[in-house]
Amino acid sequence: MTAPLVVHLIYKLDCGGMENLLIERINRMPPASYRHAVICLTDHTDFAQRIRRPGVELHALHKPPGLALATHAALYRLLRRLRPTILHSYNLSAIEYGPAAWLAGVPVRINGAHGRSAGDPTGSNRKHNLLRRLMLPFYDTCYANSAEMQQWNRNVIGVPQHKSALLPNGIDTERYRPASHDDGNRPLEQIFGPGHIVIGSVGRVEPVKNHGCLVDAFAALTARRPDLAPKLRLAIIGDGPQLPQLRARVQAAGLDAAAWLPGARSDVADILRGLAIFALPSVAEGTPGAALEAMASAVPVVGSDVGGVPEVVADGICGALVPPNDPAALSAALERYAAEPQLAAAHGAAGRARVQQRYAMTAMVAAYQGLYDELCKRKLKLKGQVESCAE
Repeated sequence: MTAPLVVHLIYKLDCGGMENLLIERINRMPPASYRHAVICLTDHTDFAQRIRRPGVELHALHKPPGLALATHAALYRLLRRLRPTILHSYNLSAIEYGPAAWLAGVPVRINGAHGRSAGDPTGSNRKHNLLRRLMLPFYDTCYANSAEMQQWNRNVIGVPQHKSALLPNGIDTERYRPASHDDGNRPLEQIFGPGHIVIGSVGRVEPVKNHGCLVDAFAALTARRPDLAPKLRLAIIGDGPQLPQLRARVQAAGLDAAAWLPGARSDVADILRGLAIFALPSVAEGTPGAALEAMASAVPVVGSDVGGVPEVVADGICGALVPPNDPAALSAALERYAAEPQLAAAHGAAGRARVQQRYAMTAMVAAYQGLYDELCKRKLKLKGQVESCAE
């Protein structure tokens, strides 16, 4: 019996935490359970090459800016050809295509809330929320990847309990692990040399990640602590629309010699192992996958007190929480770890233990597969088929 097809509908398949975990689920879900295809509303980059599972179709609709009604029609036609069992759309940018999937006869429809944009970090945009409410009848489940986002879904959007679910992110704790003496690839030492205190961040360089705040905080720290400044280094890993402006900001601050902004990298796990501190200055987050990767690498995290970050980063235990868009508070928290390496090591170890206990990759994949199974049973009455897939 052919396994049911899941179509993942995403705005663009590019370097990012949500996108990386989407690919991880495709690669790790048992082949006999579900087949997968990815439809990009706009396009995809070489990041798609991380899909290792054979037979995964990749489609791009090249949606222009704006309403673009033709994209709805194109998606309808593609779904009629692919005939998936499940449409899994991601975030606000793809939620409006629920009706097209319904008209195309896709029996199971799911939307996931993985975070908000910098333009609406608190989820208060009335037009966006009206769209979310209007789309509710076309989806069987509207899940969130953090408890804060799930509660917001329920209270603000009105997602009923039977359509609500919490699906936290998961981390590969074998790939993301603490540094050891046997590590051969040490990219940060190759860039900066040994003995430095490297403060780093990983993520798409876009407004919601607020990397400019980190640059300002790092500049303030080097000015305030001339005793630490010769050892302090900054690494911001990731590509995105604001990378040129961020590089210009680093240059204007006179930090060229102390900072490294290489764009996207394929050796993020090796880079994380070389960090002393991980910074997450975002103005909005769901469950921050990059922070979890840093914690799994035994690196303490200084993060903004927004969204799902407090659920992940236990303040004073495995990291520190600071107000969003506050360079002074961020700088002070970074300074404490830079000046107290023993505290950084203790909080890093606590972070790894927290990830191992709460955010296992196997648990995440099983949770998504369980949701697919449950909805297929409920809507299709394919009990025998789904049970055999789950095995």
